[in-house]
Amino acid sequence: MIEQLLWDTTPLYPSSTSPELAQSFDAATSLVSAFRERYRTKVATLTAEQMSEALRSYEELQEVLAKPQLYAHLLFAADSEDDENKRLSQKASEFGNLMGRELLFFDLELIEMEDQPFQALVEAPVLAPYRHFLEALRKFRPHALSEREESLLSQKSLTGVSAFSRLFDEVSASLRYEMELDGEIREMTGEELLSLLHHPDAATRERAFSTFLQRHEEHGILFSTVFNNVALDHAQDMELRSYGHPMEPTNLGNEIPTSVVENLMRVSEANYPLAQEYFGIKAKLLGMARLKNCDVYAPLPDSDRSYSYDEARETVVRAYHEFSPEFSELCDGFFKERRIDALPRPGKSGGAFCMGMTPALPPYLLLNFTGNLRDISTMAHEVGHGIHYLLAQRQSMLNYHPPLPLAETASVFGEMLLTRHLLKGDVDPALKRSLLCAKIEDIIATTFRQNVLTRFEEQMHLRRKDGLLTATELSQLWWDENAKLYGSAVEMIEPYRWGWSYISHFIHARFYCYSYTFAELLVLSLYQKYLKQGDAFIPIYREILASGGSQTPADTLAPAGIDLNDPSFWQDGYDLLRDLIEELKTVI
Repeated sequence: MIEQLLWDTTPLYPSSTSPELAQSFDAATSLVSAFRERYRTKVATLTAEQMSEALRSYEELQEVLAKPQLYAHLLFAADSEDDENKRLSQKASEFGNLMGRELLFFDLELIEMEDQPFQALVEAPVLAPYRHFLEALRKFRPHALSEREESLLSQKSLTGVSAFSRLFDEVSASLRYEMELDGEIREMTGEELLSLLHHPDAATRERAFSTFLQRHEEHGILFSTVFNNVALDHAQDMELRSYGHPMEPTNLGNEIPTSVVENLMRVSEANYPLAQEYFGIKAKLLGMARLKNCDVYAPLPDSDRSYSYDEARETVVRAYHEFSPEFSELCDGFFKERRIDALPRPGKSGGAFCMGMTPALPPYLLLNFTGNLRDISTMAHEVGHGIHYLLAQRQSMLNYHPPLPLAETASVFGEMLLTRHLLKGDVDPALKRSLLCAKIEDIIATTFRQNVLTRFEEQMHLRRKDGLLTATELSQLWWDENAKLYGSAVEMIEPYRWGWSYISHFIHARFYCYSYTFAELLVLSLYQKYLKQGDAFIPIYREILASGGSQTPADTLAPAGIDLNDPSFWQDGYDLLRDLIEELKTVI
């Protein structure tokens, strides 16, 4: 049974010491060298046909480069304490950095082309499959540096921001926690401890969350140093590239106008009272005068059921089958082919993720399954990501990965399908209350909380320009932003001042968090269309996923009748949340 909870990476390589893996590194190095020799300083002189050939070769290179690096990441995520995994992960990081520097010239020479010849390439029929890639790349023209400068920045990142990111990962994964539970002192991983936020006993929940956060406080010097260096690196990069706001590079890469992001965030903040209303209802359901923030995900008194891994699998597969047999088959493939690692254990990365590989390789999922209802939702979420990547495999490598704002679409839609499946038929009122609470809490966590995280990150970067931020200052920024969401409805426990210190998105991907808010509200709109249109909606939705990154988010969503520039679009999602809260009131 244990084997079924661990992923099988042997279809990628037999082992971390296999000759095939070593050959991949060597072959990629040779191919990159040949590509550089053939095209460096010549990109601007290529005809449309020659450019098409060059882009196909470039794509093939990206696939060859990705496979050993992604394999190394999977092994390290599964066990970051294994010395061989550490060595391979570092080797892959250095290899990817070197190969990236060797290929920098290609993107830069495209960016630096004169307007007229570049436009002629974009409009050439033979380059139609690459038009979006070329146009998206061109948007960075005002912010690109010379090849020498770009190469030096990339090279120094290995001992700079990348090194700090790696330190954050290794320390986070190495932390152990001791807590008294059921009369005995137990050693736990962070994931096991956080799972106790779903424990029926309020004192246990608070003790678990406090233990987790206080352990991070003990490493406060390290975490505050990492966060400061990440912010400083970003500030220096912005200055070198002439960006005006910390979020601008992310918005440009996402192909989302800043005005759209601001509308999204302002509408979210205007709806914080919805969350506060729900927190008041949840307190009554728990028999409490007021929630603490460690009680937000507490189970209702009559909903303490746990689920086996097989039950969770069957539930998620059925939920997808009710939507589409094709989606169900793709879902079950992750289990049958053992492309899921679900067992929590020391050294394993916390949380969950889906590793989209390449158009030629299947994605893998990392979970930390502990048996509660939220874990089933997480499973449906990550499977959604996986289905997205599988459907996008009709695209070539440069058009494969969905843009960040759409990256969470399929995952959040999968959660909605799960909720619909569980609420189907004559549902016991107690179960219905639990399911509605779980869905409402998911929406709150995926919209409002992610908005709080984004605002904290924004303030961190803006304030860091004025000098070093102490751990106390970071904690206060975190406290202030969370207070706006919780208001007087929720009491924050004192250790929560350190809640910023374990959020890996702040370290690995600037301003990723608003993508969750974007996706959740987008999905609520798409789901409403599905309820109205039925099976006629499925091919429209499938096409959105299958388009991968071949179009801008606006163009991808246009067939579904969605206008991202309309603030009322975002409000529609919160109106559905209000409806769910009203429905919950009927079964209290």
